[in-house]
Amino acid sequence: MAGLAVTVEQTGPIPLAASFSCRRGELLALVGPSGSGKTTLLRSIAGVYRPRRGFIQINGKTWLDTDAGVNLAPHRRAAGIVFQSYALFPHMTALENVIAAMDHVAAAARRGKAAELLALVHLAGLENRRPAELSGGQQQRVAVARALAREPQVLLLDEPFSAVDKTTREKLYRELALLRRELSVPLVLVTHDIDEALMLADGLCLLHHGRTLQQGPPLEVVQRPISIEAARLIGHRNIFAGEIEAHDAARRLTLLRWNGHVLEVARAENFAPGARVAWLIPPSKVVLHRRDRPSRGEAENPVSGVIAEHLILGDTTLNVLNVDGTADRPLSFHVPRHVAERNRLAAGEKASVSLLADAIHIMPPEGPADAA
Repeated sequence: MAGLAVTVEQTGPIPLAASFSCRRGELLALVGPSGSGKTTLLRSIAGVYRPRRGFIQINGKTWLDTDAGVNLAPHRRAAGIVFQSYALFPHMTALENVIAAMDHVAAAARRGKAAELLALVHLAGLENRRPAELSGGQQQRVAVARALAREPQVLLLDEPFSAVDKTTREKLYRELALLRRELSVPLVLVTHDIDEALMLADGLCLLHHGRTLQQGPPLEVVQRPISIEAARLIGHRNIFAGEIEAHDAARRLTLLRWNGHVLEVARAENFAPGARVAWLIPPSKVVLHRRDRPSRGEAENPVSGVIAEHLILGDTTLNVLNVDGTADRPLSFHVPRHVAERNRLAAGEKASVSLLADAIHIMPPEGPADAA
């Protein structure tokens, strides 16, 4: 394929069972908690870590094939890496740091090429500053320019935004988005931040304990996880058990029984009537009923209960509704602070909400891996 393809497996010392791909010009986010193998996978691509079994190919060229005995040395792999710590040489200027990655370029052309790359990352005029004289964001841009100096076939970014403040991070998000327009190589971003992946990536690979749980468009992975394990890693809170009651072909709906309620959800024909399932709904898709003026939309899967938690978080609020007044059915939802105040939300108050049918996602029931 025109792009990157990776499959690695081993039982230890770092368990791995990961497989993913990324096309040229696309950005793939490897997402997972600490210890999920994200950085080890980057190191495997770069060639500084050799998995027990694996296959890594870029644009049709094999970098690793343990079955065939192929394992290119790191210097023979055209991989550009931006480390979390940036790893700049402190005694060198920005220009010299970039030149240090240009052994493959004729000596006479290195200075001019390095200056072009620094200009590409908006550091023109700062070529002679050393890392200590640059901000965290500027240091990161030097690291990106140095990675690009290798003329890489793949660009690897190891949590590059974790060491900068929020304002700088948002600027760097924009710069990465702009930089991508100039590149035609696969970009692989390691991050633990789902929101970061949603903003920046074309694809998301969800990892846990070195295993690939799911890969796809970020919004699809987040909204439609394939398992309870994946849903929990993403951060979903509203995960419940239910049973498929029937499929309504005429209305293209599935009827889902949940604790005495029958919910209408988008049709899920891959689950037979009578099947035990898990289901989820994002907090943003739980719609609060207005106290003062009910609306027709409140007929969509309405449920009622008592507010167990009401937390003010700046301009928004996080609320937990004990459906039917029982603590074993806690349903989380967000509403703007002014909406919460207008509807007098508070712990102990009664409230009603609707569960949007299109947002309810059905999954297989909990298994041993999900219960772990």
